[in-house]
Amino acid sequence: MTARAAGRIFRARLPPERKAEKANTLATEPAIETHGLTKFYGKTRGVENLDLSVHRGEIYGFVGPNGAGKTTTVRLLLDLIRPTGGSAKVLGMDVARQSTAIRARVGFLPGELRMYESLTGRQLLRFFGSVRGVTDMSYVDELAERLSAELDRRIGTLSRGNKQKIGVLQALMHRPDLVLFDEATSGLDPLMQQELYAILDEYRGQGGTVFFSSHYLNEVERICDRVGVIRAGTLILSDTLESLQEKHVRRLRLEFAEPPPPDLFAGLAGVQKEYQDGTTVQALIQGNLAAALQEAARHTVVDIEYEERRLEDIFLQYYDTREESHAAEPAAQDSA
Repeated sequence: MTARAAGRIFRARLPPERKAEKANTLATEPAIETHGLTKFYGKTRGVENLDLSVHRGEIYGFVGPNGAGKTTTVRLLLDLIRPTGGSAKVLGMDVARQSTAIRARVGFLPGELRMYESLTGRQLLRFFGSVRGVTDMSYVDELAERLSAELDRRIGTLSRGNKQKIGVLQALMHRPDLVLFDEATSGLDPLMQQELYAILDEYRGQGGTVFFSSHYLNEVERICDRVGVIRAGTLILSDTLESLQEKHVRRLRLEFAEPPPPDLFAGLAGVQKEYQDGTTVQALIQGNLAAALQEAARHTVVDIEYEERRLEDIFLQYYDTREESHAAEPAAQDSA
C-alpha cells in the first residue's frame, strides 16, 4: 500500500511478525521451481512439460545424454531464451518478469565458455566485479590460490583447464545464492576437480544452492544430494542418490551349510529367488536387504556374495535414446 504526499511516496512497513513470516517463506521456497516448462525450436523439441524443484541449500545434479535438454533448461532459467510455454521461478522470483534481479543473485558457468582473450584473468574478474559491485577481491584471490588459477596471463594464452578455472571464479566471486554450472569440471585435472568439489561442499554448507549439470556420472555421485535425469526433453526421475539405489535391484548369493527349505524367501516383499541348487541360493533384492538377511540367518550361512549395483549403471539405463534420437535438440541450441 502506498500514499502520496508533497510529491513523495510513503510505503507501509510490514510489522515484525509479517517480516519474520516472509523470511521463513523465502527460506523454505525452492531455489528453482518450474511448472510445465516447454521450449520448442520451430518443430524441434528442446524441453517439454518440465516440472522441476530444487531445494535451497542442496547440490542438485542434472544429468542426461547429449541433446536431452540440459543446456536449454539452464538458458530458460536465466531468461537467455524464452519458453514456448510453462513458467519458472528462481529464488522465488518469476524468470520472465524479474530476470535482472535474478541474475544479480545467481552465478553461471556456461558449457561453452567464451571470454575476452586479450585480457588477463585478473583484469576480466575485476571487470565482472565492477559490474556486480564486488569491491573486495580477497575471496577471489582465495579461490584462485586453491584452484592454482593463473590470473596474470592473457586468457588467450591459457589452456582449456586454466580458462575453466577463470570461469569458476567469475561464477562464485560475488557469493551468489545460487550457482548454475553447465559442465563445471570440463578441462580440469583430477586434483583440481577434487578441490572444486571441496569448494562446492563449503558453499553448500554456507547455505548456497548448486544446480550441477554434468555428463560425468561419477562426480554427480560424489557431490550431489539429489539428481534429476532428463531424456528427450522430459524429466524422467528426480530423487536422492540413496533412494535410487534402494529402488533398484541388487543380487544376493548365499551358500548354506545345509540345503535350506525350498520356500526360503517365499512371500518376502522385494525379494525374488532366481534359483536354488543344493546349498546355494541366489536372489534379486529390491530395497529389502535387511529382511532377506534376517530370513537367511535362520539357517547356517557359510558364505555371502552381494552385488551392489553401481549408480552409474542405474543412470545409464535411462540414457538409451536410440528410439528417440529423431527428437534430439539441434546441436547449435543444446550441445549438452
